[in-house]
Amino acid sequence: MTNQGRASAGRVVDKTRVNEQIRYIKGKEIRVVAEEGQIGIMDVAAALKLAEERDLDLVEISPQADPPVCKIMDYRKFKFEESKKLRKAKKRQTTLTLKEIRMRPSIDTHDYEFKKRNARKFIEHGDKVKVTIRFRGREFERKEMGASVLNKLAMELVDIAKVESEPKMEGRQMVMILTAS
Repeated sequence: MTNQGRASAGRVVDKTRVNEQIRYIKGKEIRVVAEEGQIGIMDVAAALKLAEERDLDLVEISPQADPPVCKIMDYRKFKFEESKKLRKAKKRQTTLTLKEIRMRPSIDTHDYEFKKRNARKFIEHGDKVKVTIRFRGREFERKEMGASVLNKLAMELVDIAKVESEPKMEGRQMVMILTAS
């Protein structure tokens, strides 16, 4: 009655066996379940006939069970409901992005306020903020200046953000990550 997806670029292959695709050794029995509950244990041919009488599909639910479990249902309706649930879950899913703000240890007041304002805006939007202090030349010897700038920023944004990753050195730069609190 139904077709299954083909393997093409970016598509997921449906490996659920339906109707005639359910093949077992002759004499092997399966447990049959329907919407109203469990029907019982019967051979594949009888289960297929029962599904056909109800104008529904026989779908393999649990092939590893002993005996394997198959359900009598409308397979196309089942796949549609499943895809609807996936779309709904995907819509609710929020993507968390990491925004980066770069500074220098001897940053000017106006520049600092501008960067702080942007960091606040990013955090209020729900993004994580990676604050990077880049050291050049002799500034590398004064790491405490960079740490004081990062700590000052963390203290001024404490009302909306918390420090996820404390300031730490990564090569010639100091990095701190802030998230919404």
